[in-house]
Amino acid sequence: MDLRNRRVLIADDDPGIRCLLVTFLRRQGFRLLEGGQRKRGACGHACGKADAVVMDLMMPQVSGWDVLRERAADPLLQRIPIVVVTANPSPKVTADLLDHDVYAVLGKPFDLDDLLTAVTACLEQPDVPTRAAA
Repeated sequence: MDLRNRRVLIADDDPGIRCLLVTFLRRQGFRLLEGGQRKRGACGHACGKADAVVMDLMMPQVSGWDVLRERAADPLLQRIPIVVVTANPSPKVTADLLDHDVYAVLGKPFDLDDLLTAVTACLEQPDVPTRAAA
């Protein structure tokens, strides 16, 4: 499968991390959609345009948990794989995220090669979550 031009939505409230993610993934050939803080309900619109989502978990206005609840309520969004990057990759948080059908969980600071592996894998096999934090 040619992953070039696949659309990846980046949602992180930290502009530095968002810029790093966008720049790195764009250099790998992905098309990037960028989001900082979106209002509740905006996930459906933004996520619906993406083939995959890379998002922070802890954001002040709309958290990753809010996004996951919104996604769970919309069958059209459930097909879109999500990779979470979080400063709190504890075993409990990771297990809770995987129970919410998150494809992969990466702890901050994350390795860019691990990120690329997770994004590529979720686009190649979106129904086979990694079930492990990197």
